[in-house]
Amino acid sequence: MFIKIEPRPEPSRAMKYLSPLLAAALMLVSGLIIFTLLGKNPASAFHAFFIEPVNDLYGIGELFIKASPLMLIGTGLAVGFRASIWNIGAEGQLAIGAILGGYIAIIFNDSSGFFILPLMILAGAVGGILWASIPAFLKTVFNANEILVSLMLNYVAILLLAMLVHGPLRDPNGYGFPQSVLFADSAILPVLLEGTRLHLGVFLSLAGVVVGWVFLLKSFTGYQIQVAGLAQKAATYAGYKYKKLIWIGLLSGGVTAGIAGVLEIAGPIGQLLPSVSPGYGYAAIIVAFVGRLHPGGIFLSSLLMALLYLGGESGQMNLDLPSAVTGIFQGLLLFYLLAADFLINYRIRLNTLQQEAD
Repeated sequence: MFIKIEPRPEPSRAMKYLSPLLAAALMLVSGLIIFTLLGKNPASAFHAFFIEPVNDLYGIGELFIKASPLMLIGTGLAVGFRASIWNIGAEGQLAIGAILGGYIAIIFNDSSGFFILPLMILAGAVGGILWASIPAFLKTVFNANEILVSLMLNYVAILLLAMLVHGPLRDPNGYGFPQSVLFADSAILPVLLEGTRLHLGVFLSLAGVVVGWVFLLKSFTGYQIQVAGLAQKAATYAGYKYKKLIWIGLLSGGVTAGIAGVLEIAGPIGQLLPSVSPGYGYAAIIVAFVGRLHPGGIFLSSLLMALLYLGGESGQMNLDLPSAVTGIFQGLLLFYLLAADFLINYRIRLNTLQQEAD
C-alpha cells in the first residue's frame, strides 16, 4: 500500500478550521509521550499540567490574566498578518509601552488622580506605536525587511528596559534590586472578582478583540487588508494604497502590544522589572495563527496558550519539570499547526499495489 499526496481542486474549508484542533490534539499526545519519557505518570502529569491550574475560581482568574495580553497582541498582529505584513516585534513594543506607562506611574507616584491609569494606557499605546513605526518607515521608504527589523528591535527594547531599571528608574530604597518603586494604588488596575486577581485589564483586552473583529470583518479598510494579503498586485490595481496598509498593519500590532505592556505592569506586576513579559510578544504570533487570524479564534487560542503557561508553572512545582517545558509545548503546537495546514491544499490517498500498477 502506497501513500499518494495530491493537490485538492480547491482549498478545504473544513480543514482550515479543523487543523488547529488536530494540532492541539497531537500536542497533547506528544505531551503524554514526553511525560512518560521523563519518568512521570502520564495521567498524573496530564492532570497537574492541564487540569489542576484551573480547578478553582482563582485558577480561572489566572487563566484569563495570562490570556489577556495574548488575545490583545494576537488581535493586533492579525491585522498585519492578514495583509502579509509580518510584525515579529511585539515583544519589544510591549517593553517600550511598559517603559512609558511605568514612567507615568513613577512620576505621579504620590498622586491619587483618576487620570493616572488612562494616561498610562495612552503612554503605552504611544510607545508601542513609536516602536512599530520604525520598521514601518524603513519598509515603506527603503523596502527594508520588516521581519528582521522588528525582530532586532526586540533586543534593543528589552535591553533598554533592563538599563533603566538598573539605573535611572531603580527604586532608591530597593536594596539595590533592579526594579522600580511599587506603583501607587491609583496606578494599579482594580480587581473585579473577590478571591482572584482578575482585573479590569482583562475586560479591556476583550474589548480590543471586539474592536479587532469589527475592524477586520466589518470595515472597508479591513477588506482592503484581506485583498492585499491575498493578491498585492490586484490590490494595487484596484487603487488600494499598499504603503498605507503597511503602516496600519504594523502600527496595529504596536498599539496593542504597548497597551498590553501597561496592563501587565499595572496589573499582576505592579512595578517595572528587567523583564515584564515571559515572551507574550512571541507567543501571540502562535496564538494569532492557531486562531486563524480571526478575533474569535484568537480569543480561544489565547486561552489554550495561557493554559500552557499555567501548566508549565504547575509542572515545575508539582512534578519537578524543567521550566523549558512550556516552550516545548508552544513549539509543538506551532509545528503541528504548520503540518496540519498542509492538508488544507493537499490530501492523502492510500493506493494498493494493484491501483499503483494500473
